Amino acid sequence: MEQLQEGYVQSVAATAGCLFIRQERDMFGMDAMLVRPSATPSGEETSFYVQLKSTTMISPSAAAEDFTYRFNKREYMTRLAALRRTVKAVLIVMAVPPGQADWTDVQPSHLAVKQACYWICLEGYEVPDIQKPSIKIPTINLFDARALTAIMGRIERGEPLRD
Repeated sequence: MEQLQEGYVQSVAATAGCLFIRQERDMFGMDAMLVRPSATPSGEETSFYVQLKSTTMISPSAAAEDFTYRFNKREYMTRLAALRRTVKAVLIVMAVPPGQADWTDVQPSHLAVKQACYWICLEGYEVPDIQKPSIKIPTINLFDARALTAIMGRIERGEPLRD
């Protein structure tokens, strides 16, 4: 599942003109960094950390407003909820079908990944005092190139990623 999700996020990053940089070591629970190069030679790149989570336990429906994701450890949510002055952090959740053979569909014209990723920024969330907390992720937070570009824009403008 980890490889499938990394491939998905790498594809979205490439489509948005960004880099996917996998963390080789545990970086405070963050799995990778997404970086958008500056549009000008004298500009500064924009980046944020991502925590990647995959699961076969849920199946988000586009007709639903949101879906629930439960962390296996409280510390994963705690790290994402921390207030960050510099590099922001985003959770990206992918729900995949239980059968590994059902994860992709290959046709001569394309490769289809059977489930999408969804994103949420938890900065400032109050973490419940339980071992395995849950959050609701809006189904409109589909992680695609348009969403990634919008996230990068908000970070560049100093806008919060949470509404």
